[in-house]
Amino acid sequence: MFFFKKRSRSAARSKTREEQMFQQVLTDGTALSDQLDINLRIIRERTGNSPDIIIRRLDQVVGCEIRAAVIFIDGLVNDQIINHSIMDSLTQTNSVDIASSPTPSQIVGLIQNRFLSNGTVSELNSMDQLLNAVLAGNTAILVNGSVKGVLASSFGGEQRSVDEPQSQTVIRGPKEGFTENIRTNTALIRRKIKSPDLWIINRKIGRQTQTDVSIMYLHGIADEKIVKEILQRLDRIDTDSILESGYIEEFIQDRTFTPFPTITNTERPDAVAGAVLEGKVAILVDGTPFVLIAPITIFKLFQSSEDYYQKHDIATFLRLLRMVSFVLSMLLPSLYIAITTFHQQMLPTLLLISLAAQREGVPFPALVEAFAMEITFEVLREAGVRMPRAIGSAISIVGALVLGQAAVQAGLVSAAMVIIVSFTAIASFVAPSISISNSARLLRFGFMILAATLGLFGIIAGMIAVLIHLSGLRSFGIPYLVPVAPFIPSDQKDTLIRVPWWAMKRRPRLINTENVTRQSKNLKPSPSEDNQ
Repeated sequence: MFFFKKRSRSAARSKTREEQMFQQVLTDGTALSDQLDINLRIIRERTGNSPDIIIRRLDQVVGCEIRAAVIFIDGLVNDQIINHSIMDSLTQTNSVDIASSPTPSQIVGLIQNRFLSNGTVSELNSMDQLLNAVLAGNTAILVNGSVKGVLASSFGGEQRSVDEPQSQTVIRGPKEGFTENIRTNTALIRRKIKSPDLWIINRKIGRQTQTDVSIMYLHGIADEKIVKEILQRLDRIDTDSILESGYIEEFIQDRTFTPFPTITNTERPDAVAGAVLEGKVAILVDGTPFVLIAPITIFKLFQSSEDYYQKHDIATFLRLLRMVSFVLSMLLPSLYIAITTFHQQMLPTLLLISLAAQREGVPFPALVEAFAMEITFEVLREAGVRMPRAIGSAISIVGALVLGQAAVQAGLVSAAMVIIVSFTAIASFVAPSISISNSARLLRFGFMILAATLGLFGIIAGMIAVLIHLSGLRSFGIPYLVPVAPFIPSDQKDTLIRVPWWAMKRRPRLINTENVTRQSKNLKPSPSEDNQ
């Protein structure tokens, strides 16, 4: 009887110690317990017994009679790696000389250094490290009796393959675009820049999402001050979630209240590679195909990757066409309002009579007319984006045609205003960067109000205000209007115009301070002496 009481008290004390150890590890989170059951209980407790957390218990590991467990998340891992690289290695019998009686800590070392064939294997020391790694797609291996474990890379699951970018298509050039996997995206850039100077620095941002953020730059070409400034701004971010690169952009941009972007984004690996080769820094965010590029100038927003794949003359023509289209998309409705309301004398007589005849039955002033048409177009555009792709474009076209024709026939708007708004909409799609198009969309309404109140004087005053605002903008310390203001003659070769490749010997000077030479001199093509 006494023996049974003593055994019962001993079991109770053991259970109490186990419970204390469980609570300590649960609240501390900095160290693993040497009891496998406690570690597995904590994993289940902290993940809410989620069914996608897979815990595979093993009574033997590498041939030793020691219990172990393999922990991973279903759907985040590559099944081939789990089955062949990890489970096959751990369940091998007679793998270890049992006569040597290895300790659990020695078995952990053997698993890490001898048995696993995964590309990345590391030591596991804490519960927080285990949970973060498993939630990122890695596999954890715990051995009973050891306060350490093993982490093996096993990231996999269903992912979108590399495809043509949807927002930045080109006629000539690479057809590949970024995906939502950050490592796929870094590999796409490394395939284009095979240099050991292409450096990557990683950060994890977001208390809940633990999103991987990487910056890429060419060491020795990018300005170290800009790299340091970007890292400092990233380190200042303290938020619970980062779901897209737009979050990062708003946290680190130079100025919030401006319609102009001070950081650009792209889906194209060749565009990022070209920017990195100029000394800029790329910011990649896991979970999105849009990569940020900084610093930028306003002129870079009108340049496309295709400019460098075509002949310099057509590239220059298209570049100037984009800039003119941007100005038209911003000012055309306001110019129409100003001229038809205040400055009719500027129009030829026949055109003036034609416009007056069209507006004869319209009951609204030109400003209301323009606002109604612009808002209608924005509604159609937004609806076209949100509606299912199969019917979105059809509804947009039918809506624009039917609404426009019906509005003219009903006498609500003039035919000339429909033409103005339609051409403005088409011109807004010419810019290769959607960010600069959005700037024109917002400024257009302000210019329309200025034109309706002050005529052309209002438009000129608005343009002066915009230029003053642009002159004060900076992108990570780089003036937004460089190389026009301040004027840098050597950088004019790739700003408004693009000279032939053999003439672009230097990189942008303000962005690069160390290595500005891009290529050798005397590269101009000419017949060899034998053929002369």
